[in-house]
Amino acid sequence: MKIIISGASGSLGRALAGSLVSDGHDVVALTRAPGRHPIPGTTEVGWDPADVAAWAHALESDGDVGIVNLAGKPVDCRPTEQNIRELRDSRVRATEALVAASERRGQPVDRWVQASTTAIYGDAGDEHITEHTPDPVDGLPQMTGIVLPWEAAARDANATHRVTLRTSIVLDRNTPALDRLLLPAKLGFGGAIAGGRQWFSWIHVHDWLRIARAALGLEPALELPDAPVIAAAPNPVRNADLMRSLREAAGVPFGLPTPEFVLRLASIGLRTDPLLALTGRRTTSAVLAERGFEFRYPTLESALADLGT
Repeated sequence: MKIIISGASGSLGRALAGSLVSDGHDVVALTRAPGRHPIPGTTEVGWDPADVAAWAHALESDGDVGIVNLAGKPVDCRPTEQNIRELRDSRVRATEALVAASERRGQPVDRWVQASTTAIYGDAGDEHITEHTPDPVDGLPQMTGIVLPWEAAARDANATHRVTLRTSIVLDRNTPALDRLLLPAKLGFGGAIAGGRQWFSWIHVHDWLRIARAALGLEPALELPDAPVIAAAPNPVRNADLMRSLREAAGVPFGLPTPEFVLRLASIGLRTDPLLALTGRRTTSAVLAERGFEFRYPTLESALADLGT
């Protein structure tokens, strides 16, 4: 299969591209800066979402074609109006450009994997969320307000089969997400945050890759529906349990708790959004469970042990 990946320079894009290349697929990495961070075995194509005609040829092929749309500004930033607008626009405009490129083809794209996030559900409290949970109509502007238009932008894609992966926090070695999680524990501040009741949903990168490959039709034992699929491990944890596991993984026997006001102050210096830690979602996938998908890393402890944190 020829597979075009937008956002290929990110940690998930690089991991997926490497997995696909190793299996002999023709992987095209859409990049704004060709040559800066090349991925071995891929073909780089420079792209600008504002100039579809210049790179739409990347979708041409005599065989099956898949698109994996991972493009978007990293979410770890202050929740200013400008940053929220950039978070939304970077995702929506990239998706609209890919949709326009797909419409230029004489036939539909065979497989479309649309990135999304469980943050679409905002701060869900103790509600247990699966694919059967109704989609929200509004919510936090830096979460629901970004994801709703992001997903909507892909609905007119010229594709035979489209899977929207609502991904939780992906745990992988030497990535910003895991490094940010481990930092407080390593500094002795690995106690519960703001009481520790908020839920934390997560997934090991190996399991995410298997799900993404299934969305491309490359896992014969797992066929995913043309619909949203939640990519989250079956055992979400509360923040207090998360922090305890991170302390153990970091080899730090103690951890001072972090009150909400301290977190909000610290987030200013770290230039991050405090709601990333203060809010949470208890998400698992009914779709994957119904199809018999077995996670290699179903518990947080097994995931952290494998990652050698």
